[in-house]
Amino acid sequence: MDWKKYYQEHTVTADEAVCHIKSGSRIMVEDTTAYSEHLMEAIVRNKEQFRDLEFVTMFSMDDEEYLHPGMEKYFRLNSFMLNKNSRGPYEEGRADFSVSHYGSLPRVLREIKPVDVALIQVTPPDENGYVSMGCQVNYARPAVEVASLVIAQVNDQVPYTYGKTLLHVSQIDWFVEHSSHLHTFMQGVIDDVSMAIGKHCAALIEDGSCLQLGMGSIPDAVLYALEDKKDLGVFAELFSDGVMHLFKKGVITNKYCGVRPGKMCASLLNGSEELFKWADHNPNIEFYPIDYMNDPTIISQNDKMVSINGCASVDLYGQVAAEFINGKQYTGIGGQVDYIRGALMSKGGKAILAMKSTTKNDTVSKIILEHPAGTVITTPRADVDYIVTEYGSAHLRGMTNRERARALINIAHPKFRAQLTKEYEEKHHVTL
Repeated sequence: MDWKKYYQEHTVTADEAVCHIKSGSRIMVEDTTAYSEHLMEAIVRNKEQFRDLEFVTMFSMDDEEYLHPGMEKYFRLNSFMLNKNSRGPYEEGRADFSVSHYGSLPRVLREIKPVDVALIQVTPPDENGYVSMGCQVNYARPAVEVASLVIAQVNDQVPYTYGKTLLHVSQIDWFVEHSSHLHTFMQGVIDDVSMAIGKHCAALIEDGSCLQLGMGSIPDAVLYALEDKKDLGVFAELFSDGVMHLFKKGVITNKYCGVRPGKMCASLLNGSEELFKWADHNPNIEFYPIDYMNDPTIISQNDKMVSINGCASVDLYGQVAAEFINGKQYTGIGGQVDYIRGALMSKGGKAILAMKSTTKNDTVSKIILEHPAGTVITTPRADVDYIVTEYGSAHLRGMTNRERARALINIAHPKFRAQLTKEYEEKHHVTL
């Protein structure tokens, strides 16, 4: 085919493109870095043409007009990961939350509840008629493969990347050329507590390990505590500026990664403009869909795989709640269990769950006797390996219930240790 002619004939305005969407459609919306505000604004601007559009995504972005009260007859959010923007609408019954491990999400969108429309951002076409999906392919690439309508914002600020990021123009129905800055996510404040946690995590990481870390002050603190390590690798659902920092220092070489030696593999990037520029045409980075990156059997092929994730609370049996706080859905499952199980299947692998020991200005312990009724457990106790707080690490695998309780109490905030000990001993009629 003459791809240049096809591209020219299918390049339209945002308003013209979204008018091809049918009422009742299930629409995959890329989030974070790849979010197309330009296309979403066009949909909202033309809302009278639509009824019952369902937006399927992980994260909703700031001040989404479609989430405002009064938009219910036009739009409804279906999120797999609640955040500050979607919790209110969800609790008010104006949005939905769906349960899925991150790695299973592509199958949901392809087979179980297929999407009708995919909204994506891409680079301008290269000389062979291929566009790159840039720094995010997670569930977007699988959605493109099943959607009957694919609309792409062609943005010259999207990095051209490698892996499974390339699409031929013939795989896209409509192109909307619009240059805009990618959404950036700046590093959080690394306080003394986060630094202490980071150092305890770093002490568990050996030279030659392959890492998965999320975003936030604790993962960033871990990365900054790894500057004396050698030949680390990255195989993760996402990474941010801290990984770039370690790569430039020569700490990350990916020499011993078993799946893609010499390559940093991820499903998306979140971070600064500097990070996006660094990723552009960078042969050291490869992006793959989330059902590949979060497949435990693939993760486990990296020896010394170390996963580091956060959590909201841990009870003295070792059960982890990462998505429920005060009896309410606060966020989502994400890829925590995917990577914990992959790391534990890896030769020499470790699965670390890190958190601050308290919340609410040290008035509430995050290590508790047992979770309140109604709390959903994200990671079962049989899958829990290491728990880390600012007071140290507790290695729970293979321990008896009593040993688990003792190890967890030892890394709780000192002001709560006596009470936790008393509560456990009274409940189980044992001495710790």
